[in-house]
Amino acid sequence: MSQNTDIKPPVEVRYKKELEALQATDTGKRPLNWKLSPRAVRTFILGSREPVMWNGEELTIRKKYLGNDALVERCIITLAGNRGLMLVGEPGTAKTMLSELLSAAISGISTNTIQGTAGTTEDMIKYSWNYALLLAKGPVREALVPSPLYVGMEQGILTRFEEITRTPAEIQDSLISVLSDKVLNVPELSYDGLLFAKAGFNVIGTANTRDKGVNEMSSALKRRFNFETVMPVRDVALEKQIIVNEVEELARVNQIDMPVDEDVAELLASTYHELREGVSSMGHRIDRPSAVMSTAEAVSVYYQTMMNAYYYGDSRMDMGCLVQNLVGAVQKENKEDMEKLRSYFQTVVRDKGGSEGSLWSSYYEARKYLR
Repeated sequence: MSQNTDIKPPVEVRYKKELEALQATDTGKRPLNWKLSPRAVRTFILGSREPVMWNGEELTIRKKYLGNDALVERCIITLAGNRGLMLVGEPGTAKTMLSELLSAAISGISTNTIQGTAGTTEDMIKYSWNYALLLAKGPVREALVPSPLYVGMEQGILTRFEEITRTPAEIQDSLISVLSDKVLNVPELSYDGLLFAKAGFNVIGTANTRDKGVNEMSSALKRRFNFETVMPVRDVALEKQIIVNEVEELARVNQIDMPVDEDVAELLASTYHELREGVSSMGHRIDRPSAVMSTAEAVSVYYQTMMNAYYYGDSRMDMGCLVQNLVGAVQKENKEDMEKLRSYFQTVVRDKGGSEGSLWSSYYEARKYLR
């Protein structure tokens, strides 16, 4: 069997075995055109306590979203109804990952996606034309090039709309009639110019709260969505586990044969948690950086340090390299954040170095890279 060399395989490829096992053993009630029942979708995302028996083997469905279980349940029920789902929150809170997991479990495909940017046009959302065929045959279905919204309606699958508030307001509003009536009008087609959405179609949108005011959604469009706020991870142990899980997967995909150092992962999770919350576990008040101190950024900092250790070092995590990568993550938005990071090291990291052992001491000694 040939090895998959994709940098980031889609969710439905990464967890193909789990999805097939759940589909084969799923006895729950399914909405029309769903691959799995809501109960099985929940199991796929949140994991199972008992292994699933499939093809003569016990298969454990591991938990993939380490967040609010009740939020996941509400998202699934929303998508079974007539309203779209809008996931909002700080950058790096796994909104995209959750939308991918939902799409893969419900529709069997997570790549039917619109990426919202300032340059997104209505053609990129609905449909465009193959102009060679258009000139040769006129406006016929064969000449139409479907975009993600058209594909979702035609096939009865979910359409993901990432960073919707980065898209111009007039482009956003092209969704209103589709979400209301579940009909897309193609006026260029003289016959069969109306596309009626098949059962299973819906839209999952994501938006960062830091983008608020960039291209604020109209109240008319907001009414077509159920909003769910994805909060940052508040528990250090859970944030550490997310870092470990994500880095292990990145290392596996990129064939980096190096174990994750859980102590370093915990140190990094503590750093991000304390800088984000503005208070340390020892009670110090901390000036919070304006940079996004997200779990996704923490994963990136750890993984960059790991790759440096693997390719240049002796496969041991180096605190100096970790601090350098942390600096790159913190100062990218505001140079004044560097002073806040230095203050954090001079107070919190120094005191933890004296009370919690050699790892924090090495971390404190690496403060020279903050200059």
